[in-house]
Amino acid sequence: MICFAFSQAQARAYRLCAPDLWLLIFFSVTAALGAEQEKAAQNTSAPAQPLAQPFDDILHRYVTDGQVNYPGIAADPRFNTYLEQLKQTDAETLPSRTDKLAFWINAYNALAIKGILDGYSPSTFFGKVRFFYNNEYMAGSKHTNLYDLEHKILIPLKEPRIHFSIVCASKSCPKLRSEAYTAERLEQQLEDNARQFINDKERNRFDRQKKIAYLSEIFDWFEEDFSAHSGSVLKYAARYAKDPELAHELEAGSYIIKYLTYDWSLNGTPSKANE
Repeated sequence: MICFAFSQAQARAYRLCAPDLWLLIFFSVTAALGAEQEKAAQNTSAPAQPLAQPFDDILHRYVTDGQVNYPGIAADPRFNTYLEQLKQTDAETLPSRTDKLAFWINAYNALAIKGILDGYSPSTFFGKVRFFYNNEYMAGSKHTNLYDLEHKILIPLKEPRIHFSIVCASKSCPKLRSEAYTAERLEQQLEDNARQFINDKERNRFDRQKKIAYLSEIFDWFEEDFSAHSGSVLKYAARYAKDPELAHELEAGSYIIKYLTYDWSLNGTPSKANE
């Protein structure tokens, strides 16, 4: 038991002050709880906007079956909003490899669009130099260009399906999706891209009689990535071929490969800067 000794004067003072003291404590605690509840309500009244939401909105509106409406994107302020988000995001703080992949694939596609809107094009030799190497951007708290973003950031993440997902604004590129990439759906999106690209007869075709695989030059340029994953380019293509018999033949390696000439013309409606 703990005992307190008060003088009569102290006891009288305590009896007089105690009610006021308890009222003060009551109102202080009530005010603090109210503030916490208000703060919690503000934090949960609406979900946080996903990082790529402005870009997702842009792609839904201005990309149809891979064809890009560049004038529409140029006139939409949401595109610049997304570019600012790219600058301000520190990609190193993203929580997982999947988050980083989604972020950098979106960044590549958005910056390629920006290059087109700025009047550049990879359709000529010197155009490629400017488009891929000379144009520098700020994204993920890094200064980069399209070449370095692909070769120094994305490829080291060891995901060969990025080659069916990043789009350099050209007709022979994979089709630009009408949605942004997200960590939650990335696996499904990458699988869909690989299957669509490999079975797209405008980009890859297979002569079953002559046993010739006419493949996109993407398989030539990044042969090392596909072979490291599956043993060879043909075995990688076999993973996604819709025809089971064709897949078996490719897996057996009975085809020779001929690479198709890449079409660097624009994958959509040109903006005024490209006319």
